[in-house]
Amino acid sequence: MKQRIKKCIKKLGIITCMCILFSSLVFVHAVAGAGERDEEQYWKDVMDIQQGIRHREILKYGMTPVYGRDIVDGKHSIDVVSNSAYFKISQAYLIADDGELTAEITIPSMSYLYVYMGTAEHAVADSQHWIDFREEDQHTVFTIPVEALNKEIKCAAYSKAKKKWYNRNLVFDASSLSEEACRISIPDYNLIADAIKAYGQDDTEYLNQLPDITNEDEEDPDAWLLTGTPEPVQVDYPDGEYSIEVNMTGGSGRASVSSPTWLIVRDGKAYARLLWSSTYYDYMVIGDTKYYNQTTDGGNSVFEIPIAAMDESIPVIADTTAMGDPVEIRYELSFYSVTIGPKGNIPQEAAKKVLIIAVVIIVFGGLLNCILKKKRRE
Repeated sequence: MKQRIKKCIKKLGIITCMCILFSSLVFVHAVAGAGERDEEQYWKDVMDIQQGIRHREILKYGMTPVYGRDIVDGKHSIDVVSNSAYFKISQAYLIADDGELTAEITIPSMSYLYVYMGTAEHAVADSQHWIDFREEDQHTVFTIPVEALNKEIKCAAYSKAKKKWYNRNLVFDASSLSEEACRISIPDYNLIADAIKAYGQDDTEYLNQLPDITNEDEEDPDAWLLTGTPEPVQVDYPDGEYSIEVNMTGGSGRASVSSPTWLIVRDGKAYARLLWSSTYYDYMVIGDTKYYNQTTDGGNSVFEIPIAAMDESIPVIADTTAMGDPVEIRYELSFYSVTIGPKGNIPQEAAKKVLIIAVVIIVFGGLLNCILKKKRRE
């Protein structure tokens, strides 16, 4: 009998060790993610992406300035080219009045609060010349002075999301005006550029400087963000904790959040608790609201955020300090309603269960050992 008990204790010990080892592996895999990450290369990739805003030459070959005296008084539709795909003008009207030119330019977002005619550096110290906007259908319309058409005009734009001024250059294309709007004949600059290409001019350096229109349809990254305070969606589940699959895109593609993750239902509204694959994220931004890292023990960053939409992408910003200076990275999160399940589906929760089982086995084995020793003494 004693031999059988001893064998049982040995088996329990082996099982206990295996459970502890397995739970440790599950926990480490869930928290750290599979595979080693080259952190230095990762953040280099991120910085490359963040610096991917393309500032390009916007003056076309042959353009010469056109001034107010050459424009018929009135309000005329005109094309405006920006040197940044992140400051796209969706519509513009040129207003001529006795030789003076102004323009109403429309930005297809609510992302910029002010513009300034000059550089970003000067704008910071010259608030009296900041130009405010008016809102039209969730777009911002700025009325700005125009020195001349067919000439690069320096301006700066103040980002609502980043609370920072950015340099932008604009060109008002005189060739886009109607014939009735101009007192002089304006060449077709696109035709000139096409002719140069067609007749094989060998000036490759010049041709490389021609305006690149391939990215004109890129969105303003700030327009991509949500505005206002995000409201969590309603879900038809009792209050409590569940699991839900989440997919994240953006950045360099190496950072990740654990999936499935926690779905928290409070008052019938959905929130997510996100566990990141890095310890360096200190806050997230959704709309106009910041959510701070809840981890206090130095572990991987954890955020609780409202789920603003199910089954569609939610634009967010996450700030990292891994490179020393804070860097804001843009991501998109997608939560899938059909994947909502019990909390036990989450790897971290499964690891907790394994640890609990291991503890129970250890305690049971200890009690059994005490009973055996007691019987021996008797």
